[in-house]
Amino acid sequence: MKPEQIYQELKDLVEKLGITVSEQNIRKTGISIKSGICKVKGKQIFIMDKHKSIHKKNVILTSFLKELPHEDIYVVPAVRDLIS
Repeated sequence: MKPEQIYQELKDLVEKLGITVSEQNIRKTGISIKSGICKVKGKQIFIMDKHKSIHKKNVILTSFLKELPHEDIYVVPAVRDLIS
């Protein structure tokens, strides 16, 4: 799979777990922020720095998904191999 396809599959899996993925221009904030999970008005949102390379985005979401229960959700084999 192409890195862009893997990223889309990772985002889809996160969203199936009830967490919204939002790409933001974190550099504009002027403060030191990293991509990650947060809670806004009771909703879980994963904020991704849109300036990261596709490879880095895949690494960030893969690391995040390894911590979440996803065994009951169908995951394409290429992505399953990354998060298992």
